[in-house]
Amino acid sequence: MRSFIRHPTDIPINCILQDHYYCIRNALLDVSAGGLSFTTDYYLPPGEIIQVNIYIQQPSFEADCQVMWCRKVDGYYHVGVKFESEAEAFGFRMVEQVCHIEHYKRQVLNKEGRELDGQQAAEEWIVKYACDFPR
Repeated sequence: MRSFIRHPTDIPINCILQDHYYCIRNALLDVSAGGLSFTTDYYLPPGEIIQVNIYIQQPSFEADCQVMWCRKVDGYYHVGVKFESEAEAFGFRMVEQVCHIEHYKRQVLNKEGRELDGQQAAEEWIVKYACDFPR
């Protein structure tokens, strides 16, 4: 049973498999305070430690994560990982908000044809959604 509310997102990430020294670049499926999930072409065994890098802001967010599950779905693998430390999980909360704002920016462009800069998107997102963002 999940103990965190998950939020969908489509932000690209890098995953570095520490034992294999190669990167897997894919998009996040969803994120939470406890971890995240993403799609990949590769099977990642549960228990594997990976490093996740999200380059949505400077400095980029980096965290060590443990693979909790890996399931084949439509020719790809959906992978769920949890953060290795509470500090990394807490740091991800800020990244999660940035991800929501970036997603909102793209959504407004696609649905309304309005192009927002980061500041405008953040201001609109805060007014509309910040009160619903879990603490």
